[in-house]
Amino acid sequence: MTASVSQAGSARLFWLRSGRLFTGLASLAVTLLGLLAFTFMLSHLSPVDPVLQIAGDHASESTYAQVRHDLGLDESLPMQFWHYVTHLATGDLGISRLTNQAVSSDLLRTFPATIELATCAMIFGALSGILLALLAAWKPGSLVDNLARLISLLGYSVPVFWLGLLGLLLFYAVLHWSAGPGRLDDIWIYTLEPKTGLVLVDSWLSGDPEMFRNAVAHLWLPVVVLGLLAMAGITRLLRAALLEESGKEYVTLARAKGAGRGRILLLHVFPNVRGTLITVLALSYATLLEGSVLTETVFAWPGVGRYMTTALFASDTPAILGSTLLIGGCFITLNALADALTWLTDPRTR
Repeated sequence: MTASVSQAGSARLFWLRSGRLFTGLASLAVTLLGLLAFTFMLSHLSPVDPVLQIAGDHASESTYAQVRHDLGLDESLPMQFWHYVTHLATGDLGISRLTNQAVSSDLLRTFPATIELATCAMIFGALSGILLALLAAWKPGSLVDNLARLISLLGYSVPVFWLGLLGLLLFYAVLHWSAGPGRLDDIWIYTLEPKTGLVLVDSWLSGDPEMFRNAVAHLWLPVVVLGLLAMAGITRLLRAALLEESGKEYVTLARAKGAGRGRILLLHVFPNVRGTLITVLALSYATLLEGSVLTETVFAWPGVGRYMTTALFASDTPAILGSTLLIGGCFITLNALADALTWLTDPRTR
């Protein structure tokens, strides 16, 4: 009898987990489909006529009609959306009217620079944000707590582009602590062999320590500027979660038994907010990928953000849509991954 009940419970748990997985995958698919529909509608809501961009303002009616037919714009909207989805399935994002190359090739060339900048900024923001949140929750109302709240407020309030320009003025033009805009000096940029697209890794693999130091000198300032955005969000949300968890009964009981405040915070409270921490880290990383547009523009960083900005000024619709789809897909994927990790690591969410 006991064995049958145990088997029934295991089967029920299996179906519950399978249902949760299927629901999550279905939700991810619907969200991605919605993103595809949104980017498709952007191309039709744009005031720029793609036919005139290709054929020119003085094209004849026959040339205009032929280009319109070649682009598939003479078909119905559902059929155009179907062709759009089928082309995306093969990795075809269209041809950039600015570079005259495949948008997929342009994104493969520029995305590693964005990944490198956002990842380094995320490491800086996560380490400093978690440390500040722990110090603030350790002694609420103290000087460190007030400092953490001030940094969070400034991180949310100060525009990234203004902070980047101020950083260039101070650390590049005045103090000469930074190497300035770009990823490398001109003396190195044409001699570096791009093996991975990550300048830190490629300069390290080149065996030239001077080139690696130059890459670090170019990278640290945009990393700090962009990382402050992540640090502000992580500090604010994690501090609030830690303080809320610290007010529960098991913490009061642990203090009554003589446990120290630091021990309770690190061994009991902090592990119980891991679900919140995973969500905050994932959303912060997605925000850095999305919010790197202004940072890359200020620091002349050749990533997707700068590529998208250039495409916007040139009204390059395929490049704009491809960049939007890439960043949006990363945001959705990271959000789904955070939900999955939270479900796996925190039994309270099951």
